[in-house]
Amino acid sequence: MAIASKIQSCIESSSWIRRMFEEGARLREQFGAENVYDFTLGNPNVDPPEKFYTELRNIANAPAAGIHRYMSNAGYEESRAAVAAHLSEHASSEVKAAQVLMTCGASGALNVALKTMLNPGEEVIILTPHFVEYKFYIENHGGVPREVWTDRTTFQLDVQAIEDAISSNTRAIIINTPNNPTGVIYPAEALQALGEMVERKERELERQIYVISDEPYARIAYDGHVVPSIFRFVNNSLIVTSHSKDLALPGERIGYLAANPAMTHVDLFMEGAIFCNRTLGFVNAPALMQRIVAKLQSESVDIAAYREKRDLLYENLVGMGYSMVKPDGAFYLFPKSPLADDVAFVRAAQKHNLLLVPGAGFGAPGFFRVAYCVDIEMIRRSLPAWKALAIECGICGA
Repeated sequence: MAIASKIQSCIESSSWIRRMFEEGARLREQFGAENVYDFTLGNPNVDPPEKFYTELRNIANAPAAGIHRYMSNAGYEESRAAVAAHLSEHASSEVKAAQVLMTCGASGALNVALKTMLNPGEEVIILTPHFVEYKFYIENHGGVPREVWTDRTTFQLDVQAIEDAISSNTRAIIINTPNNPTGVIYPAEALQALGEMVERKERELERQIYVISDEPYARIAYDGHVVPSIFRFVNNSLIVTSHSKDLALPGERIGYLAANPAMTHVDLFMEGAIFCNRTLGFVNAPALMQRIVAKLQSESVDIAAYREKRDLLYENLVGMGYSMVKPDGAFYLFPKSPLADDVAFVRAAQKHNLLLVPGAGFGAPGFFRVAYCVDIEMIRRSLPAWKALAIECGICGA
């Protein structure tokens, strides 16, 4: 065996998203890019806000001495303070710079958090449908993922199901709001119920249970919806996030981890997280991006453009007979598969040059994901293909 057997197994079972994205390259070569409708990857097709370029030019035109040198493993104080000030606007108490760690994106933040808190064999509850990489991240650090379904009709939190899954071996619960792949936002009432339940279980089990809120889409919310701060409802909570989506900077790998000031032993946790940021090999978040995003904590890409794409695709697909929950945020639809076998449905869609991701890739067979962070003209061009697919699957008349 040339590589570790565990990694070989992970490769064989890993991301449908990337697999379908690569299939798109083959179809584009065969049929031409304008005739292939790729809805696989959550890769924003918009550019960062203009202020990003302004700050980038300011640094490039007047670089400070030492700007590219090492800094504290936790990041620049000015960047941590800017994040803390932004979080404090929505939290129940003041977040301090010492409770923020700048990271290599949300994935870096989540790996740091899990490395800091997990003992071998401890369980982490993940809510289905879920981002596929969660399982790998948990297993990276000796943890055991435990899947718990959200409400199968609304995709909202099923607090009772989460409580039923908690045991003396539970260390953390990961929530993702707005959710990838469903676009659902968990409202304040649901988070309050979750917090009350977790606090009760902590007393019962005499055990600290963390709630990790993964929030890279937190600023992409529609129709007056807001993403409540988990800090208001759960003391032992963390926020992990990135600026990949809200500032359209996925390739820059910049994000952060923030600990609730009310967390038990918060200073010790942050000390551990900073240590893990270093020893996992991240060392520190990218210096240039740290300085720029410190000035952009109130900025966002144009949410109206994403809402227009959501409405165009949602209204047309529902009109063709596809069934789905209307998303509150992010940039995904997660319809029911017209065929019982969602993988077979995705294969059928390929015949119409539609590239989709089966729900099985998110732990949710019977659904499929559509990423609409694409050019709106591509969405318009794709509509006849969607219609033909609906007719073929028997959910729409000719």
